[in-house]
Amino acid sequence: MLLFNKKYNILFSILLLINDRHGYSGPPFNTDDPETVRFKHWEYYVSSINTHQFGEWSGTIPHIELNYGVVPNVQLHLLLPMNYNYSPGKGADFGYGDSEVGLKYRFVQETDNSPQIGVFPIMEIPTVKNNEFSNGKPKIYLPVWAQKTWGKLTTYGGAGYWINPGNDNKNWIFAGWEIQYDISPVLTLGGEVYFHSAQTKTSESGTAFNIGGSINPNEKFHIIFSLGHSLTNDHLFNSYIGLLWTI
Repeated sequence: MLLFNKKYNILFSILLLINDRHGYSGPPFNTDDPETVRFKHWEYYVSSINTHQFGEWSGTIPHIELNYGVVPNVQLHLLLPMNYNYSPGKGADFGYGDSEVGLKYRFVQETDNSPQIGVFPIMEIPTVKNNEFSNGKPKIYLPVWAQKTWGKLTTYGGAGYWINPGNDNKNWIFAGWEIQYDISPVLTLGGEVYFHSAQTKTSESGTAFNIGGSINPNEKFHIIFSLGHSLTNDHLFNSYIGLLWTI
């Protein structure tokens, strides 16, 4: 989904763990922030998300994400995923899923005494007929994010509402919060904790965490990563590894 032009994060807070078909915003975490890409600048991601649950694996290998600062405080977003599923009895399936487009708008600037605030509506658009990785219906995410920084410490988070059409699907809520610290110019570490409500008529709500961060060889190139696990219900292990170029 769920979406990070700072020195990249290994966030030390807590995030809502959602399934692998959503939540690409805020790499390498599910929680996002209101900070937009600078005007006329780009972010390029090549990344992989992997989820293990009840002996089965799913995720992306890889997905491509592009963000562009189209005007000050406004960022355009595109994510193109190549998905996979694997189970011991069935084997592996590969295919293109839904394309993700979005627009981030920061409408409150950060000051010494107040946070920056923004919205980041996202739509997942069916682009290839593929019953394994898409139900053929567009999905919409409507979040609000806030962020505050004190020196090397940054914290951000918020909540959003997923419009999730489809047989047996339910609209659902995601909420998360993250903390990160710039240990050095080369290393940022942090974590997140998050909650999601039930996404289908037969699933349950869940709470989860991720820890991770970024290795920053220079100002333009970053290695971003996270590992996490569910705290309730899902019995889910989640990981993210990616390369980020900022131009």
